[in-house]
This record gives sequence, C-alpha cells and structure tokens, in this order.
Amino acid sequence: MSVFRSLKHHNFRLHFTGQAISLVGTWMQRVAISWLVYRLTGSAFLLGLVTFLSLIPSLVLAPFAGSFIDRHNKFKVVMVTQIALMIQAGALAAMVWLNYYSIAWISALSLMQGLINSFDTTARQALMVDLVDNKEDLPNAIALNSSAFNAARLVGPALAGIILSSLGEDVCFLINFLSFIAVICCLLMMKLKLIPASRSEVNIWGDLRKGYEYLKESPDLSSLILLLAASSLLVIPYTTLLPVFAKDVFHGDATTFSWFESAAGFGALFGAVFMATLKPTHDLIRLTILSSTVFAVALLGLAVSSSMFLALVATAATGAGLMIQNSAINTYLQTHASSEMRARTLSYYIMSYQGMLPIGSLLIGYLAHFFGVGVVVFVEGMLGIVIVLVFMLQQRGITHWLRWLHVMRVRHLR
Repeated sequence: MSVFRSLKHHNFRLHFTGQAISLVGTWMQRVAISWLVYRLTGSAFLLGLVTFLSLIPSLVLAPFAGSFIDRHNKFKVVMVTQIALMIQAGALAAMVWLNYYSIAWISALSLMQGLINSFDTTARQALMVDLVDNKEDLPNAIALNSSAFNAARLVGPALAGIILSSLGEDVCFLINFLSFIAVICCLLMMKLKLIPASRSEVNIWGDLRKGYEYLKESPDLSSLILLLAASSLLVIPYTTLLPVFAKDVFHGDATTFSWFESAAGFGALFGAVFMATLKPTHDLIRLTILSSTVFAVALLGLAVSSSMFLALVATAATGAGLMIQNSAINTYLQTHASSEMRARTLSYYIMSYQGMLPIGSLLIGYLAHFFGVGVVVFVEGMLGIVIVLVFMLQQRGITHWLRWLHVMRVRHLR
C-alpha cells in the first residue's frame, strides 16, 4: 500500500520498529510522572514546573545542538543519546522502587531527560533524510514516524492506566528502561552510508549565526517556525492540564487520566495516517492553517464540555489538529531547507516547539491555579484562532515579497 511505501527502505524499517516499541515505554513514563507528581502535590503549578524542566533545555540548547550535529556523525549522536535516555529511565525506576523519591529528585531527572532530548531529537530529525533511499518517500517517512509516535501515545497511556492502578509507577518506569533495548538493537543493525560531516572553518557560534541568517532570508521557513513557537507558548500547553481535568473536573483516577491521554493519541494517530496518505505535491501551508484552526476550535470545545464523552471527543480532535499542524510544518522544513542547513533549521523547529512549550506549561499551570482549567483552556483556544489569523496575514505579505523578488530577478536578467 502507498501509505506504507517508506517501509520498503531497510534503514527506515529498522528505525520505525525500534521507535514504535520504545515510544510505548516513553509515553508510559510520561503518564506515570504526571500522575506521580499530581498525586504527591495536588498542584497544577508543580505539574507545569516538572514539564517545564523536562523541556526547557531545548529552548537554550536546540540551536547549539543543530550546529553540533551538522559538524558530527548524526548516527553516533543518536546512539549515545539513546543509551543516556535508557540510563535516565533506569535511575527513575530504581528511585521509585526503593521508595527514595521526592519532587526535587523527579525534577532533577526530568531536567536530565530534557538535556539529553535537546540533542537526541535534533539528531533523529536530521537523520531521517538518510534513512530513505528515494527522497520522494521522505514526507511519507516523516508521517509514518509521527504515526508510530501517536500510536504509542494511544497504547502507552492505556497500559500505564492499568499498571498505575495495579502495580505502581515504578513498573511503568522499568518498562520504559527495557524498551530502549529495541532501539539500540535496531540502530546496530542499520546499514547507513552517511556523507562525512564537513568541518566548518568558523567556530560553532559562527555556525549559529549562519543558521539564524539563513532563516531571516527564508520567510517561508521562518513564518512556520514562528507559528509553532506562538502555538507552543500559548496553545499546546493545554496537555499539562489533562490530569487536572481527569481528577478535579470529572472526579476520576489514574485510569480516567489515561483515557484523556489515549483520546489525544487516537486523534493524533488519525492525523498521522491522514498525513501518510498525502501526495508530495499537497499544499502544506494551507494544511497548516486548517489544522491549526481545528486544534483551536477543539480546545474551545474541551473547555466547555459538560460530560466525559464530549471532553474525550474534543481531546481527540485537539490531538488530530496538533499532529497535522506539527507534521505539516516538519515536512515543509525537511523538504525545503538546504541540506547543509537542515539540522540548524530543524533545531529552530525543535526550539520553537519543545523550547517554548515548557515556558507555556509553567505559565498555564500558574494561571490554572488561580482561574481554573476551564477558563484557561478556553482562552488558549481563542488565542489559537488569533495566531492563525496573524499567520494568514503574514503569508499574504510573504507572497507579495516573493513576487516582488521574482520581478526584480527577471529585470536583472534582462
């Protein structure tokens, strides 16, 4: 089937298999940490703080990571970071199993995870183009990679809900530790022919400046990154409040929380499958606008939902909108950025997503503590609509600028 066409490539097939297994464990750990923190503290602010610590390194380190990866072997970077993440998961499992844990230790290990992920995510994204032999299959590979992520988001929280209520958080962390074995084995079986990274004559700060200047001269790329940054700061952090919806709004338990996570995962999986079926010529800018609008409207629906069923449907819709938005932006950047600037461009994408998200999570958690989750999520939905409108106006300006540049080039040639 065409939807699975990128799986015919040996290296991508191994990558997909390893990630599909490991990501189930990753989502189990995410759910277990969120539930553990909220169970211990009952604080939406501390819940946002732990999320902040796990993601804030991407804001500071992502551009540096992009320049570092452009200078080094991407495959080796991925191998090292995956082993480091395995150690982090093992430390978390041991700490909880020995009953020697506190918010301070959980926060420290979350920060450690964020530091590793700032390099791991950039390296894996930059490696994607080398996993498929036919570059026309790259958009499909990106979509399938997202589908693995979101299928794990569907399965992982469901399993975590069962295990949390019967065996405890430490078992979730142990499963995540063991799941990294699959990734490492698949990496070792790959047969990659990577072009040796060129050694830049300027220092890494010069490379950082080049990446920034490249984006300034590419408004089609930078506008998408700015859209994602605004969304990550003001809209996407609603995910931090899902435990509050489960426990306080609908008076549920860990299983209820897993329903919300699984609903978001189901919607995201639907979005990933939809992306995998698209033709390479599809208008990704228009798709970004439509998906961002769906995401914002679904948040409004979640905020005013009076029943569990409606809230879960709205959560599924947010998952679909968010996934299509991120996948469309990622695919556009991967296919339009120059090869020598790809890692640096993707590092700004990761910074705008994972880097701005912790600031937004901290802000949203703080506001929810005073105004309630319903009010805060409703405002997030309204801000999402405003962001889309601003982006549409910006696109009109970019189109005008590109037309003017084309006219000037034609005159110069004459």
